[in-house]
Amino acid sequence: MADTSIGTPEQLRDPNYFPGLAKGIPLGIQHVLAMFVSNVTPAIIVAGAAGFGFGSGSADFPELLYLIQMSMLFAGVATLLQTITLGPVGAALPIVQGTSFAFLPIMIPLVAGKGVDGLAALFGGVIVGGIFHAFIGTFVGKLRFALPPLVTGLVVTMIGLALVKVGIQYAAGGVPAIGTPEYGSLLNWSAAIVVIVVTLGLKFFTKGMLSISAVLIGLIVGYVYAIAVGMLSLDAITGSWANSAAFALPQPFKYGFEFSIAAVIGFCLMAFISAIETVGDVSGITKGGAGREATAEEVTGATYADGFGTALAGIFGGFPNTSFSQNVGLIAMTGVMSRHVVTCGAIFLIICGLVPKVGGVIRTVPIEVLGGGVIVMFGMVVAAGISMLSDVHWNRRNMVIFAISLSLGLGLQLEPGALQHLPETARVLLTSGLLPAAFLAIVLNLVLPEELTDESTEEVSGGMSGHGEGSYAKDSRA
Repeated sequence: MADTSIGTPEQLRDPNYFPGLAKGIPLGIQHVLAMFVSNVTPAIIVAGAAGFGFGSGSADFPELLYLIQMSMLFAGVATLLQTITLGPVGAALPIVQGTSFAFLPIMIPLVAGKGVDGLAALFGGVIVGGIFHAFIGTFVGKLRFALPPLVTGLVVTMIGLALVKVGIQYAAGGVPAIGTPEYGSLLNWSAAIVVIVVTLGLKFFTKGMLSISAVLIGLIVGYVYAIAVGMLSLDAITGSWANSAAFALPQPFKYGFEFSIAAVIGFCLMAFISAIETVGDVSGITKGGAGREATAEEVTGATYADGFGTALAGIFGGFPNTSFSQNVGLIAMTGVMSRHVVTCGAIFLIICGLVPKVGGVIRTVPIEVLGGGVIVMFGMVVAAGISMLSDVHWNRRNMVIFAISLSLGLGLQLEPGALQHLPETARVLLTSGLLPAAFLAIVLNLVLPEELTDESTEEVSGGMSGHGEGSYAKDSRA
């Protein structure tokens, strides 16, 4: 319900209204709290996949710290492109941008075990993919016919399924600890469980800021728990703070630039999915906050901001940016449509990104604590995909499309060795799981005849739908 003490109902629905700094700054920071953990987590996951250490004594401390710093800085910059706009770039709406989870299945294979050497190709893909993403803005509205809930729901579900393994590995002790006696210990799991329990308790038994910031508060409680049980020492925290600079500017092409076919194709293909997600978020903001449909200019401008914000981030070592759906829900809940409120949040993010000490503290969060938050977040991604799939009419045609796409995509992801004889570019793209699943779903949805839509699902489901033989015969005659 909207808070009328902030403004009249008409003012609250106006993106150009600003309630003043005294109210605008807290509301803006509230948006940052809702997305903060999700925004920095991809940087930590990519760093872990590349082999960067995560302990207080890690020699890779500067690299991990820099990636976290860039995630915050360029999420703020991309958000400013949306709220303030730059020519046709930006929707002039309260859209919060952040690092996208969707690209993780592409990024992880590109850097796996390669350390800093894998980052040049990754950021080359981010830059080219961002430019292509911006180009999509010129025709994104015409693509929606090829992406019904069957396709988008499958893609979102696959994103979550591709990442849930990461959450379990983190909760058990992290990838470097696999095979060691402490991996999967009760102590490791206890930290993750504390985060999950606190997050769920706040999410479902509180309201307002406590509920909105449930994951963040859960991580803070888990952090304190880790200190109390000796998983993290105060010396490690103070040392990390002391070793981090008070202020630092981003460095262009810090990790170089490499044109990798696998990276470019992967990021360009995922740009389609991210663009459609942004269209949905823009529509959700205008419907939930202003009670109207999004205009073509708003959709185009938002997609431009997605793409150019991503390309700019890639130049300085940041990851792909996209609109954050959790903040769409926050606008609907508060009823405050002001883009200038989100601008306040963007400035706060930029300040955090320019102060490495903030990233230094984030970096001391034990991997097991982060695992608890990641399990919740990635599980919610899967749940969001399943929710989208609930809008699908499950006839035989759609079940076949879903079954083949999911089986092949998930299967290749689980057993990458099955493609060991393919060239590296094809192997990286196909073993992501997400791209082959999305490609198959889109193509099959376009080419399979609609005549199948009214036929029974019984032949495919083998009786699992709950119909007996008699009902199958009746359905077949219909």
